[in-house]
Amino acid sequence: MTTQSDAATGVHPGPDAVAAAIAPADWSPYVQRAGNAFDALYAQLLPQIEPMIAQYEQKRSALIPLAHLFQEQEGYVSADALAAIAHLVGETPATVESTISFYTLLFRRPVGKYMIQICRNLSCMLNGAEEIMAYAREQIGVQHHETTADGLMSYEEVECLAACDRAPCAQVNLEFVYDLTRESVDAMLAAIRAGSYEIAPLPQTVRPGRSWKVAQDTGLKSAGALGVSNPNNAGGVGDASGLVMFDLIVGRPQYETRSNERLVHETALRPELAEADH
Repeated sequence: MTTQSDAATGVHPGPDAVAAAIAPADWSPYVQRAGNAFDALYAQLLPQIEPMIAQYEQKRSALIPLAHLFQEQEGYVSADALAAIAHLVGETPATVESTISFYTLLFRRPVGKYMIQICRNLSCMLNGAEEIMAYAREQIGVQHHETTADGLMSYEEVECLAACDRAPCAQVNLEFVYDLTRESVDAMLAAIRAGSYEIAPLPQTVRPGRSWKVAQDTGLKSAGALGVSNPNNAGGVGDASGLVMFDLIVGRPQYETRSNERLVHETALRPELAEADH
């Protein structure tokens, strides 16, 4: 993994560069890869890693702090970093990945040097956030969850940033930007592109692709999720997926028996009827 040229050059990475960023890890604590950037980083961070883990009673408690540590250096939690964290805290890579995937501020793919996040919650929307978001998307040239072709900016619309008194608001690399207007968006983007913005850029060891989001799994599902339009979606207004899944189990004796088995063995859980039977 090598540091790419400055994103301001406008050179978009080829498919090989993006593929390298999402390739499976081949890191091992028992093999030193000569000239490998991650191995050098790992050795450099060990003096910080060991006391970080030691301050917790259980090593696994250091999982998220370690993820932040690697992300602060690489710009995202790489596959090698994920494997290293699993080794350090004594968990499986699957456990580490499931934890990292839960937190939206831990990135499993490379992101832009400037992560622009505009609030889309109630106070901001009442104060014109919808217009500001549309304008920002137009001026940046990307959509929600996308990164510019030069790797400079990633854009995201997020839930409440807890600055309702200064709505509409945003965060750029987690630093607040208040009272957004078209003019202030123009000034911010111009400064970022000129390299003079007051907020420091994020590290970027690998040029990002179009999106940093990992697509939903569309592989085989359990029997209860077969035949629904989107098994990753529990259903909602206008989406019958949840009802389809519900119909698969309602009225089937094998499922009714299983749902009542605790009541059979734990009589204290059985509901007691009032004298009037209601």
